[in-house]
Amino acid sequence: MSKKTTRDLVLSILLAGAVCAVLAYCQADTSKHSYAISIIERSAVYAVVAVAMNLLNGFTGLFSLGQAGFMAIGAYVTAILTIPVEMRQNVYYMNGIAGWLENLSIPMVPAMILGGLFAAAAAALIGIPVLRLKSDYLAIATLGFAEIIRALLAAPMMDTITNGSYGLNNIPGYGNVFQPMLIAAVCIGLMVLLINSSYGRAFKAIREDDVAAEAMGINLFRHKEMSFIISSFFTGVAGGMLAVFMRSIDTKTFQVALTYNILLIVVLGGIGSVTGSIIGSFLINGGQEWLRFLDQPLTIGGVEIPLFRAGFRMVIYSILLMVVVLFWRRGIMGNKEFTWDGLFRRKRKRKETTGGEA
Repeated sequence: MSKKTTRDLVLSILLAGAVCAVLAYCQADTSKHSYAISIIERSAVYAVVAVAMNLLNGFTGLFSLGQAGFMAIGAYVTAILTIPVEMRQNVYYMNGIAGWLENLSIPMVPAMILGGLFAAAAAALIGIPVLRLKSDYLAIATLGFAEIIRALLAAPMMDTITNGSYGLNNIPGYGNVFQPMLIAAVCIGLMVLLINSSYGRAFKAIREDDVAAEAMGINLFRHKEMSFIISSFFTGVAGGMLAVFMRSIDTKTFQVALTYNILLIVVLGGIGSVTGSIIGSFLINGGQEWLRFLDQPLTIGGVEIPLFRAGFRMVIYSILLMVVVLFWRRGIMGNKEFTWDGLFRRKRKRKETTGGEA
């Protein structure tokens, strides 16, 4: 291996080791670090769904807003199959539970995969009519289907399966903080492999110019459908991860605002950047939580500061987002990925600029 490759490998191993050390430190005293663990787990969930959305929006050029609906499918399938059998009568106490479901139970990870497959199947059916649309029309159609999915999950005919409007609880949580991080790493790794494959190059060709891509022999509908289904599969897995994180869900969890929050992460991180989506996820989730002190009354010298009250946190948070967008109009990473070479190159340019001014 070349010196540069060896250096990058060593630095990547050190970075992974540092992340594991932080996770181990938090896991060593879960009661003390429960707040930090909650932020890490939620950020891991959103990182998966943000990368999945970027696969569709950033790499294939399809503007879809149906993520909340596919997350709902994955979350409900995972929750239904992982709730302990002995607790199910307590969960379905109003309408009862379907007989075939009463003793059906599988482990967490297979349940998440099955939830992803159900979401992918729904995407395959939805994709047939909607993927012939473009731009805003596609966004509106997928948004509508997401609301239809949410309504069906709460419909009276689904009461003995989804528990209707009462939602599901007693969902087993993660055994430790490493579990969601490992699941997220595997999901994102698989999507990166797909993006770097021949299929990924076809997706990018469609994004750049679908007419030229079709002229080159790329089947537009088949590749769009493939991207839509794969993105929905990982979105469904992320929905299952969210259900396990929250330990109780209902259809209100998967409203349109959830999709907008994911879109914000993608735009802030950079459309067309996987590492941007990951960074954006941790920044958005961490920022929303770390600014909570602004919602608490503040008294200085016996004088109460009027601005510090419930809701002030979101005002400051929105201002910070506006500042970030003004300085990084294409997002933090743009359409580029994080590399050690890029980091060192940026440092060298900064030193040269500082030296030139001096």
